[in-house]
Amino acid sequence: MTMLADCESAATRLRESMVKRLVQAGVPEDRAWRAAVEEVPRHRFVHGFYLPTDRCDARGLRIWEPVTAELDRDRWLATAYSDTALATQLNGEEPDWGDPRVRPGGTPTSSSAPASLVLRMWEDAEVAEGHTVLEIGTGNGYSAALACARLDSSHVTSIDIDPRRLKAASNALHDCGYEPTLAVADGLYGYWPEAWFDRIVTTCSFRTVPPALIAQTRPGGKILLTLTGWLHGRARALLTVAKDGTAEGPLLSGTISFMPSRTHVVPPFGDSAHWAAGLSDKPRAARHGPERLTAMDEDANHLRFLVQSAVPTAQMLTIDGIVHVIDISTGAAATLTPANGGWQVREGGPVRLWERVEQIVDSFDGADRPGPESFTLYVRGGEQHLWHPRMPAFPRLGIR
Repeated sequence: MTMLADCESAATRLRESMVKRLVQAGVPEDRAWRAAVEEVPRHRFVHGFYLPTDRCDARGLRIWEPVTAELDRDRWLATAYSDTALATQLNGEEPDWGDPRVRPGGTPTSSSAPASLVLRMWEDAEVAEGHTVLEIGTGNGYSAALACARLDSSHVTSIDIDPRRLKAASNALHDCGYEPTLAVADGLYGYWPEAWFDRIVTTCSFRTVPPALIAQTRPGGKILLTLTGWLHGRARALLTVAKDGTAEGPLLSGTISFMPSRTHVVPPFGDSAHWAAGLSDKPRAARHGPERLTAMDEDANHLRFLVQSAVPTAQMLTIDGIVHVIDISTGAAATLTPANGGWQVREGGPVRLWERVEQIVDSFDGADRPGPESFTLYVRGGEQHLWHPRMPAFPRLGIR
């Protein structure tokens, strides 16, 4: 009993410190959300998690270390109240936190988002007292707990495609006194039994706006979601739903990285040699090299998002210094090879992939490289498109 009391006392101190750091950083702006983060014990929702190390095994795979209260209580608590994303599942495999093992390699398929990110999403969605909300991607339940503390459990619905994740989240929420509506469901289809919602917030990313989410939002209600694609460009959109079932709204500044919906993950593209066999024998000099898209900064991310909106089923991979751009839907392909300080491109198939990429980059540069917040996303009937007033060559960048 004393050990449990000591743990809760330490958790309370760490939570208070976390709140102070968040407030100093300007998150959250709404005092009601601040009260929620002060109330919700994050450590109750992360019984165990993996942290990446700087070590690799003999195959070059990064080592992930498990962290639990049993292994190292102080490290577990301190990390739980750091503003850090915590990987709670790798490769879709549910860990045995009673006997966790060090893991070589693996890709996070579920995580506990940092408190600052969760609060930013709820605030950006303009959630207010009395709203009913649908959260897509329950994960470990911490985000849903904050919404319950802010709005009351009766106003919160949260769904997740993974029944094991949802069961663990349900137990944690119940133990903390929160009772939102929970369901195992694919976020592509929302949750009809509780519709209509005033706000829908997704904590996973989609390639396109799921029509069901628009249909389940009250007229005048808002949907905040993260869009991503197979070129790994990301954008956030805040859509307002109209009475006629259309929706529109701006892209928001700043990038947030959520794992893709499991039905929207990147498919394998096969053997690059197979794709290269259909390329033209006559290379040309590329007007723009791939570095404009591959840089790891917000500008490159934004440009990747615009490009992938124009070539939504294209993928890009670098193998031995050669950049392959492949569209498994149309059968088009392109390769870029370094040459004379620049790049040579070969293309094949029904779509000149890299030429289309270059056209988008030209239009983007010609408009003085406008930021995300100057674009509007429209969803009307079966069409979804971006629009920008200074990109007349491409007023509609198709998102399919």
